Amino acid sequence: MTFPFKMPNRKEPTSVKVSYTEPNVLGILTEQLKQLLSGVRPGQELVVVCVGTDRSTGDSLGPLVGTNLSRSEGKPFSVYGTLEDPVHAMNLNEILQVIQDRYNNPFVIAVDACLGQLASVGCIQLGHGPVKPGAGVNKELPPVGNIHITGIVNVGGFMEYFVLQNTRLSLVMKMADIISRTIEVTLHRAHRGYSAKPYVSLD
Repeated sequence: MTFPFKMPNRKEPTSVKVSYTEPNVLGILTEQLKQLLSGVRPGQELVVVCVGTDRSTGDSLGPLVGTNLSRSEGKPFSVYGTLEDPVHAMNLNEILQVIQDRYNNPFVIAVDACLGQLASVGCIQLGHGPVKPGAGVNKELPPVGNIHITGIVNVGGFMEYFVLQNTRLSLVMKMADIISRTIEVTLHRAHRGYSAKPYVSLD
């Protein structure tokens, strides 16, 4: 699927980090994503790669987002990584090769879970550059994405596998809902040719 529009030129976008409990979280994230998409060329295909696995509660953030997005009607983007067909450490290189073969220089949005400081748990980060899957659990995997959306699902720094396995599913599902709605709202509005409003209600 192509991305048949040119986002308006804006000031250079920066990264943002916001808690999922922030009342205007969806408005903040959609505005930031709109800014980050200013580099998409007319006709450039857009691909969302949601990294993670349903075998780990904390690491299921990406597949949950991908599953939500895969149900979006008339979506102007392609999705890789769902609960049914996850993109994880064992098949990441293969999926990236498929994307490279199938699309001509696509613009990739990467979604992944990560670990962080206690005060940052529940925060969603959106910014330029790729995600580095596996970094939190000391795995060497290829970077993914032109831009990234990550959710800090638990505390890092010790026993990372155990921490991911013992992450609250309710937190992960709430964050996944916000991330998927951010992507869906922003891209559908941009595809229809008008800007997202500065505030979008979660109701």
